Amino acid sequence: MTGLSPALYAANVRRMTKAAETALYAPVKAWLEARGYEVKAEIGAADVMGLREGRAPVVVELKTGFSLTLLQQAVARQALTDEVYVAVPRWSGKAGWRAFKGNIGLCRRLGLGVLSVRVEEGEVQCHCDPAPFRPRKSKVKRARLEAEFAARRGDPNLGGTRGPIETAYKQDSLACARHLALSGPCKGAEVARATGVGRATRIMADNHAGWFQRVARGIYGLTELGESAARD
Repeated sequence: MTGLSPALYAANVRRMTKAAETALYAPVKAWLEARGYEVKAEIGAADVMGLREGRAPVVVELKTGFSLTLLQQAVARQALTDEVYVAVPRWSGKAGWRAFKGNIGLCRRLGLGVLSVRVEEGEVQCHCDPAPFRPRKSKVKRARLEAEFAARRGDPNLGGTRGPIETAYKQDSLACARHLALSGPCKGAEVARATGVGRATRIMADNHAGWFQRVARGIYGLTELGESAARD
């Protein structure tokens, strides 16, 4: 226990956090000054503001780490200028870099620049500048989603489901398994005609779920696992 009341403890945490944020200021100021800006701190709501003749003001929000609060504050500063950066301490380790890289992507989408700071060395690295974000569209991924949507029979899942999802492939696999459960081993072409699953032979040959077995050339039956799935 700290021995402090909750209010005093929270105030203490805020003071320590602010002290850590102020350690970022000198390197960030030097980085902006090297680019020709006159820099001052705590101008209105802005942690850091830089002015340069003929250019839009630059605003930098300082925080000890990425957070929703940081992003909300930075987005709010976009009402003042398009040139808004966030500055946080440099990450450590591979896990830190993975998290940092994901946050860079999010900031790009928000039109924010990202700076990382090595406080002890006074080093600032710019990972991206503020710019309008235009996401690259993937025709291949879109076609894949649309194909799955069209192939899915009904709407068997609940949005937000965690765990197994009933895909069109699983639906087709079940249709094949249920036909074999009723009819016994069949040729792939027969299963395709009976079920309407055009890829029946490929599904049974690939056997991703372990439900099918080839009992003769071109003829497929069910494994015990497949019989169990067909009964469910």
